[in-house]
Amino acid sequence: MAVYYDDKNKIFRLDTEKSTYVIGLSPEGYVGHIYYGARLYQEAAGYLLRMDEPPYTPSVNQREKSAFLDFFPMEYPTGGVGDYRESCFNVRNEKGCMGSEIFYVSHEVYKGKRGLEGLPASFGTEDEVETLEILCEDPILKLQVYLSYSAFEKENIITRSVRIVNMGVQTLKLEKVYSACLDMDDEKFRMLTLCGAWARERHIQECEVHYGKQMVSSAKGETSHQEHPFMALVTPGTNQVQGQVYAMNFVYSGNFIAQAERTQFDSVRMVMGIHQEEFSWNLKPSDTFQAPEIVLTYSGEGLGQMTRNYHDFYRNHMIRSPYLHKKRPILINNWEATYFDFDTEKLLSIAREAKACGIEMLVMDDGWFGERNSDDSSLGDWTVNEKKLQGGLRHLVEEVNAIGLDFGIWFEPEMISPNSELYRRHPEWAIQIPGREPTQSRSQLVLDLSRPEVLDYVYESVAVILRSANISYVKWDMNRQLSDMGSTYLDKDSQQELFHRYVLGVYALQERLVTEFPNLLLENCSGGGARFDPGMLYYSPQIWCSDDTDAIERLMIQEGTALVYPLSTMGAHISDCPNHSVGRSTPFETRGHVALAGTFGYELDITKISEQDRRMIPEQVRMYHKYHELIREGDYYRIASYRENHTHDCWAVSSRDKKEVLVTYVHVLGNVIAHSRKIKLQGFRPEARYCLEGTDLVFTGEMLMQGGFLISGLRGDYTSRLYHFIME
Repeated sequence: MAVYYDDKNKIFRLDTEKSTYVIGLSPEGYVGHIYYGARLYQEAAGYLLRMDEPPYTPSVNQREKSAFLDFFPMEYPTGGVGDYRESCFNVRNEKGCMGSEIFYVSHEVYKGKRGLEGLPASFGTEDEVETLEILCEDPILKLQVYLSYSAFEKENIITRSVRIVNMGVQTLKLEKVYSACLDMDDEKFRMLTLCGAWARERHIQECEVHYGKQMVSSAKGETSHQEHPFMALVTPGTNQVQGQVYAMNFVYSGNFIAQAERTQFDSVRMVMGIHQEEFSWNLKPSDTFQAPEIVLTYSGEGLGQMTRNYHDFYRNHMIRSPYLHKKRPILINNWEATYFDFDTEKLLSIAREAKACGIEMLVMDDGWFGERNSDDSSLGDWTVNEKKLQGGLRHLVEEVNAIGLDFGIWFEPEMISPNSELYRRHPEWAIQIPGREPTQSRSQLVLDLSRPEVLDYVYESVAVILRSANISYVKWDMNRQLSDMGSTYLDKDSQQELFHRYVLGVYALQERLVTEFPNLLLENCSGGGARFDPGMLYYSPQIWCSDDTDAIERLMIQEGTALVYPLSTMGAHISDCPNHSVGRSTPFETRGHVALAGTFGYELDITKISEQDRRMIPEQVRMYHKYHELIREGDYYRIASYRENHTHDCWAVSSRDKKEVLVTYVHVLGNVIAHSRKIKLQGFRPEARYCLEGTDLVFTGEMLMQGGFLISGLRGDYTSRLYHFIME
């Protein structure tokens, strides 16, 4: 039993295989946090709530209620009533006053897990997950607050979400609705986050949690290149194999905040949810507001165990695509090969050469529609440009299929160009502030997805194309952030709902898409990796990791991404050199090894690359076919980090039974050393013996992990090697 309630002591307990989460009730009905950490095997107690210490609970000492609220470890703190730490929930009544206080009413425990209306959310069978739902109420506002917790035992994951129901007669304005809070005593925590920029997404950053508030956030309408909806608090000395980790990841694709606050009493409050900036929601009588889900995990075995918890969870309980456990086709995308300058024959020439090398799919990127010959027109005009595609799209697809390749296509459905037929017909469909010249980015504006007619237009624009030909893959892009937040559809009291309604619109569109086209391979993208989050994984099994395809830049991008997300979700391609983003030249072999730690594909003009590189493609294709299942399904281990040592990078993927381990080593920079480099590996059975494929060498797993493996024979910067160990 994963969820248990001790009625005598008023304690809730959620257990996974390696962790326990404990919640307690005060005499007044405050819901407090008692414990989250290593699995407990004896009964839990509530003394950690400190209710027997001054200033005591309000029922004992009403005159110091504020002092009590300012230190009590709340499960879901509310604002305006005396807890001056970061609140999770702020609501304003019809008189304009902000304040709320919620108390326990009842609870429900059930096997399985319910979905969240209009939102992506994890799922599981009755044998895989058990759920606790605590009903709290603000008796003054007649407001119900449902705190939901689901325990996934095998993956050591607890998910949390919040649902708000207005049972009163007045319309309330929700001004902040976070999804989770974790109150703990400080253990000299360090805060680990993922930050970056365009082409440098999700670099790992770590800093001390000091007094006050430290946060990462996005107010750009998407999760963004710059910050990421993930935060972990780690104890000093935490690395891949040791230390305590408390992590949160947000199942949402819009504005977010993740914050840690060290208080005057040396406690730490960790919160996550929809960013309160430019957010409010009118909750009318009988209305419900559902906040998105948070995925929590605890690891007492360092970051490596946290990573594997998340990987298993997202593979088992978030991704729904039929491609989840299938080999993804090796594709070639024409973007860096041609940009906007292509026609049917150019695409077919790429397809013929790709087929000869063993590539399985051609993807036609931007420029096939309207008058789209550059990035300053035609978004929204999703009609085929037959000046480029002579004979039409269906003819092109049939010719590509006849060559023996599948066909994929690029869309940017959420955007509109001022220079487009659609904008000339419906300028009111763009997000805008009336009377103010809207800010353009990449010569485009954003469609107002709060409008039902816009959702219908966008969906049909995509669906009509997909119905017209044998298209098996879609790359769904979003190349700018949101600004000038105004809707000509929403009334003046609802304008601050636009950010959230936009995200709900994206989810609605993609839900319709995967419902009508269930066998479609959908890959999300946002100017590269600006919307790489668990919410999008609910609709697409892979996301374009970054527009920067340089193998060396990708080392840190993919290290940070793989800290949380399975390798099979990371869109990774081999591109031409000098690289189009950074100008660096790296060996074709190294580019292949780095892309293998992702979905694997090509982003180049195969008709123009050197003969030496072209001859390597069939070899790389065989490499992918040999290892794809291991990489997609296996356990990931981070061995060494170029981010930390500035010379080399190393990671491993082990089969679940540990019968085979694939190690990738990249020598980045540094003088050639006279002797080998020793690397302590992970992912082996200590007692087993392993053969190194291609050699006569045999090792015990124990020696490889405790003693190490010797890397030798690499010459020159940016060189790499794969090592495949197979159990005897």
